[in-house]
Amino acid sequence: MMSFLGAKDMGIDLGTANTLIYLKDAGIVLNEPSVIAIDKRRDVVVAVGKKAKAMIGKAPANINVIRPLRDGVISDFERTADMLKAFIDKAVTSNRIRNFRVVVGVPSGVTNVEQKAVEEVVRQMGASDVYILSEPMAAALGAGLDVDSSTACMIVDIGGGTTDIAIIDLGGIVNSTSIRHAGDKFNEAIINYVRKRYSLNIGEKTAERLKIEVGTACMDLDEDGNEIIESVSASGLDLLTGLPKAIDITNRDIMLGLQESIDMVIDGIRATIEEAEPEVAADIANNGMVLTGGGGLIHNLDKLIEKRTGIKARVAENAFEAVAMGTGLSFNDVERLKVHASTVKRR
Repeated sequence: MMSFLGAKDMGIDLGTANTLIYLKDAGIVLNEPSVIAIDKRRDVVVAVGKKAKAMIGKAPANINVIRPLRDGVISDFERTADMLKAFIDKAVTSNRIRNFRVVVGVPSGVTNVEQKAVEEVVRQMGASDVYILSEPMAAALGAGLDVDSSTACMIVDIGGGTTDIAIIDLGGIVNSTSIRHAGDKFNEAIINYVRKRYSLNIGEKTAERLKIEVGTACMDLDEDGNEIIESVSASGLDLLTGLPKAIDITNRDIMLGLQESIDMVIDGIRATIEEAEPEVAADIANNGMVLTGGGGLIHNLDKLIEKRTGIKARVAENAFEAVAMGTGLSFNDVERLKVHASTVKRR
């Protein structure tokens, strides 16, 4: 990777599932799982990101594999700092970068204490100015929505730890809902369904793979109106025999497993719209909503939301990167960033 030592502006999507880093004039330079592996005997970092994630469920007793963010917030401050330092060093290919400005995307429902924890982690990396931007605002900017328009827009950002739903009008969030139920809970729902339906205990990584490969919010139909069934093999531990076993899991299985979780997201969408002023709700009815985040990529989720709410839903072209893109692009107008950011800190 080429060096961006001169870069002064950095956007960070510090996500429960993945961390993305955006550098000015370079775009997204890092996209890694938010996972860190520690050798407990020596108290040293042995892996971060993809390498650490590959150790989940397989690491020896002396290696502790940690996901230091849970439900959209920092649950392990020290390890989050270690992980983020490694990611920033990797992104800029040097640990000598200092006095850079950073915008960090955080869920809209985080507390002031949680925001300060995020800020402190980033400051430890050498940042001079730290802007905390709510993830739905960042996602809207990254998806190309005109957040300063007098016509309201709606964003549904389904990340790993939280689903952030927001209506934005005239540069501000006028209605929002933050649900600590998103990609991770989707994986748990798949694990529970497969265990109950097939007496098979699968791991988190397998559940995530199933969600990505055959996950769907509602079934596709062929010309005769029959469901189009797809399947993939999944391996786990047979709860009846205690031995390894592989079975085929279908898209219909995943749809049924995700049903309750997706209902919660749609309920959040409906509640956010119902709380809006009539003129704002009219704008959303006319212009629809945009889905971002990894969860927004679940097959047919946009169709199911439209069917259940009567409001058009579309998936952003850069759904997975939208928050990171938004944090970086917000530097194009720093004065506007100061308005959008929930806090602005300077040394």
